[in-house]
Amino acid sequence: MASTSNSYAVRRFTPERGAFGKLLARDGIVRRMDWVLLGCAIGLSLIGTLLVYSATRGRTELTHGDQYYFLIRHLMNTGIGIALAAATIALGHRRLRGAVPVLYGISVLLVLAVLTPLGSTVNGAHAWIVLGGGFSLQPSEFTKLTIILSMAMVLAARVDAGDRVHPDHRTVAQALGFAIVPMAIVMLMPDLGSVMVMAVIVLGVLLASGASNRWVLGLITAGAGGAVLIWRLGVLDQYQIDRFAAFANPALDPAGVGYNTNQARIAIGSGGLLGKGLFHGSQTTGQFVPEQQTDFVFTVAGEELGFIGAGLIIVLLGVVLWRACRIARNATDLYGTIIAAGIIAWFAFQAFENIGMTLGIMPVAGLPLPFVSYGGSSMFAVWVAVGLLQAVRMQRPLSA
Repeated sequence: MASTSNSYAVRRFTPERGAFGKLLARDGIVRRMDWVLLGCAIGLSLIGTLLVYSATRGRTELTHGDQYYFLIRHLMNTGIGIALAAATIALGHRRLRGAVPVLYGISVLLVLAVLTPLGSTVNGAHAWIVLGGGFSLQPSEFTKLTIILSMAMVLAARVDAGDRVHPDHRTVAQALGFAIVPMAIVMLMPDLGSVMVMAVIVLGVLLASGASNRWVLGLITAGAGGAVLIWRLGVLDQYQIDRFAAFANPALDPAGVGYNTNQARIAIGSGGLLGKGLFHGSQTTGQFVPEQQTDFVFTVAGEELGFIGAGLIIVLLGVVLWRACRIARNATDLYGTIIAAGIIAWFAFQAFENIGMTLGIMPVAGLPLPFVSYGGSSMFAVWVAVGLLQAVRMQRPLSA
């Protein structure tokens, strides 16, 4: 029988029966939703729509002559993402728990498929599956979700049952096994940026679970040693090595490996306080910054909206993280806490890396800016994460 002293004991909410009860249930859903979180996520996606449109409307080689091509697709991706979030909320993170092994298996198969002839190289990264009709899938984006869910399932099982206060060493080892398998496959692509995000997710999950600090310190040490080994064994592609070289020495080959970062910094710096005006950025309209609708979308904000507009994006991302932290703190079970913490680690690091690489303070790693960058796989994954956060929040009593 579960111990009543367990701090993560589940507090159930049972609505009244009948028509009035259904109304109360609906009202409960409305009141339990974190509308600040939802509003900021929608705001980021809409800002991203404008930035993506500005970056692509003159790119006839990409838009096939239709200047609204990327704008329409970005709005469609956002709409589908919000629908996926709604479905996740309706299902609930606890009911989803039973499907985690199946979802994990599917995600592993998808990342394995990238290493087969089904995989395709886009912008130097062999991390995609081309579906046809102009659509493609990046399985590593969804793998971030399944790593969070699978580790949460394992780490929280005995704690939420009241058998233990913290996960034991055997449980932590099992949870790490769920993370290591897809991370190793993604590293073989190699998609170093995604592996970096996954490593941060694992650390965030372990810290939230209450696992021994020896595991965290051991993983950090192993990660540092693994990075040196990967470098010496030549696992990385030449373009990835060049990116790190350009980060270490910004003056190195400014017309070659350092071109992206240099042009990004010029674009952001030229925006000043208020920017040059939406659709009026010379670096953007002149197409000087590569991949500006995806990895370097923040440069459009810096140039055309200035410090104020770029700062607004950072503030909105900060509010999303703040609300996610509140959800993690108030979760009624360890399973929900770990899910929220994993999403926090994911969003925080990926946003910092993306914005940092445009400013030259982080190496270029090919990671999209959450909610803002163009890309269906990324948009769907981050909105499912929002749905998970809302589902965790909605389990708490209305008074909490």
